[in-house]
Amino acid sequence: MLIPSVIFAQQTEIKGIVTDARTNETMSAVTVNFEGTTIGASTDNNGKYTLIADKPVTRIKVSFIGYKTVVKEIVPGKVQTINIAMAADHQVLAEVVVKSAKRAKYTNKNNPAVELIRKVIAHKNQNRIENYDYAEYKQYEKMSFYLSDLTEKFKQKKIFKNYQFLFAEQDSDAMGGKILLPIYMEEKLSDNYFRKAPYTKKQIIQANKQVKYDENFVDNEGLKAYFNRMYMDIEIYDNNIPLLGNELLSPIADGAPAFYKFFITDTIKDVSPQLIELSFTPRNTGDMLFQGRIYITMDGNYAVQRAVLTVNKNINLNFVRQMQTTLAFEKTETGKYRLSQSDLKMDFGLNKNKGGGVYGERVVLINNFEVNKPRPQYVYNGPAQMIAFNASEKGDEFWKANRPDTLKPQEANIYKNIDSLQTIASFKRTMKLITLFVAGYDNLGPFEVGPVNTFYQYNPVEGFRLRLGGRTTTTLSKRYYLETYGAYGFKDDKFKYFLSGTYSINDKSIYSFPQDYVRASIQHDTKIPGLESQFVQEDNFLMSFKRGLNEIYTYNDVFRLDYVHEYLSHFSYKIELKSWNQAPAGALYFHNTLDGAPNVINDLQTTEVMAELRYAPHEKFYQGKLYRIPIPDKYPIFTLRYQEGIKGLFKGQYNYQQVTANITKRFYLSQLGFTDVDAEGGYIFNKLPYPLLDIHHANQSYSLQLDSYNMMNYLEFVSDHYASVNIDHHFNGFFFNKVPLLQKLKLREVVSFKSLWGGVRSENNPANDPSLLQFPVAGDGKPITYTLNNGPYMETSAGIENIFKVLRVDVVRRLTYLDHPDAPKWGVRARVLVQF
Repeated sequence: MLIPSVIFAQQTEIKGIVTDARTNETMSAVTVNFEGTTIGASTDNNGKYTLIADKPVTRIKVSFIGYKTVVKEIVPGKVQTINIAMAADHQVLAEVVVKSAKRAKYTNKNNPAVELIRKVIAHKNQNRIENYDYAEYKQYEKMSFYLSDLTEKFKQKKIFKNYQFLFAEQDSDAMGGKILLPIYMEEKLSDNYFRKAPYTKKQIIQANKQVKYDENFVDNEGLKAYFNRMYMDIEIYDNNIPLLGNELLSPIADGAPAFYKFFITDTIKDVSPQLIELSFTPRNTGDMLFQGRIYITMDGNYAVQRAVLTVNKNINLNFVRQMQTTLAFEKTETGKYRLSQSDLKMDFGLNKNKGGGVYGERVVLINNFEVNKPRPQYVYNGPAQMIAFNASEKGDEFWKANRPDTLKPQEANIYKNIDSLQTIASFKRTMKLITLFVAGYDNLGPFEVGPVNTFYQYNPVEGFRLRLGGRTTTTLSKRYYLETYGAYGFKDDKFKYFLSGTYSINDKSIYSFPQDYVRASIQHDTKIPGLESQFVQEDNFLMSFKRGLNEIYTYNDVFRLDYVHEYLSHFSYKIELKSWNQAPAGALYFHNTLDGAPNVINDLQTTEVMAELRYAPHEKFYQGKLYRIPIPDKYPIFTLRYQEGIKGLFKGQYNYQQVTANITKRFYLSQLGFTDVDAEGGYIFNKLPYPLLDIHHANQSYSLQLDSYNMMNYLEFVSDHYASVNIDHHFNGFFFNKVPLLQKLKLREVVSFKSLWGGVRSENNPANDPSLLQFPVAGDGKPITYTLNNGPYMETSAGIENIFKVLRVDVVRRLTYLDHPDAPKWGVRARVLVQF
């Protein structure tokens, strides 16, 4: 009867929290054990630990890589709370001299570090979440951004006189510097479910909180999508890890030993299980690779227990001054390891060594991890990510009760401070100036004027062209939108105009996803047949400068009635009624031959109904003032379009049908960069004059247009059936990084190839039928327009991008149809694009 009492009296229970002595932040994955025993545990995501022993113990030992080991005396046989503050282990050596006649050449052969990493690679699958039939967990994410490395002088500037409450301070040696200015924060709480067969990964966001700016200036959803794309999950067991829109080879990828050097730098025996510290560095320091260290468990799992990943300063990443991600893994009841915490920090700046920049951090905490607990089928159905209907409505009390981590001092008031900031008049003026510079619009409250880059232009038909326009904002109404402009050409002495009205059915801004609206518009303006500018308006000032003959224009009167409906799954459809009258202008003319005599046609009138289906899974974009700016990803985008011309409806002169299909996709090729592929095909039924056939997109400007043919002349090729493939490959400096001088310049190689197959059936070829509109010819009698019946049109280019971090310059070569008059064989084209 006395034995159980004696055993109970000897039981010792120790619990507490482990924190960083400098930052006071809790520390996860810290090893705590009773000294001299094998009884130990690791701290959880909140830094908490609990130890229980049924035998005499007198001390606990707390250890963590990079920190000084802490030993604390305890009273045996009692329940005690002992909180531990751990200090960083900064070991300073007075002097170390290493001499060697010859440094040994690094090799994978007979290298114990490489043998160990191969065992880690061989055990990858068993250590992934995909090893379980079912898994579920709760996840907390916190993302925050600051203006960083600010000086006291900067803080005290007159412009910030009313903003002192915004600034935050931290230790001067922390990433981002001492003085920070918080600008953004987002938090998410989600339930996550995994099923192996059929494969399903699903996230249900139960709560979401985000700093929000005035939507007249900032697309808050686009900003969130952009930041989440920059700071994606770091899955070390994947072969490639996304970072800032690039993909870096994981140090435990299948082919990692061919690109990394590995070294065993420590054996840690005072933790359970024992760990081996494996350091790694790229074979070529300029390659898009990580460097750092990983800690491997020596319990037969060969699992990653902890990882610290950074990048070399020579890596070809723009604006990145510092980067560090820390991953912590926790042992599950099954004996396997799963990710429990990740912390990704990056500091950006125009100057890599000093000066103000932007510091961002994303922390992910995973808890309540359970395996092999199947859920009902409906849990796994639906899109990969769903948002609870009231996710954004959770108040402060909810977040205080459910947030598993304590906010840092500089984060605690950011939501309230940003709201207060937007009430300050000087801040509103600053945002107006930024919007005018970036988007080209001057916000006047209920109405905004712009875009300013279209106020002036020159072209051979209109001469000097002046334009003034604008549109209403959400300040006037979220449901109703008006947009208009008026323009005047001093050479043709004609007014042009545009007017549209939009009604938002879902009572959201038409610039918010998902869209659901009806729009009606009328337009009278000029257009170059076949011109399709990418992210540039056709009457942009820069489009005044073109090569070769560019006097081929049409005057267009267009009425459109559109209905657009988007879904959260990124499936959308569009229905359009279009009445279009086009008349030749400039050097262009319409004529056919009747009874052997030329017959001038003044205009063409068509009326068509169009239906378009589009599916862009996981698509992300930033909604600009004029365009949606895509955030590239690996997922394909599918578009299918059908057009039906109706003769007799609104004076339409032709019956016809047209089908067009398009697929675009980005392929990531690890160390070789990435490739963008665009494939399209179309077919037009019935007999039509050439202006109603497909006029292939040409580019005679000096800007590089990815969706147009840069060596093709306007109206040079038409088709009633065609197929095209455009390939644009970016090497991300794979070759230049191995050349010492070029490595310093951070230049990147890029190549492209475009091919277009097509033709005009005999029934649509004016050479076979004089009653059709004849292909135009130049003033000297040389043909302007051709078919593709003699083979594909092809062009290729090779270029250098990342010049001054923003410029791409390509040398373009036309490969076919070189015998056409005024056909350019070589050209140099440039494009401005900011990349990481």
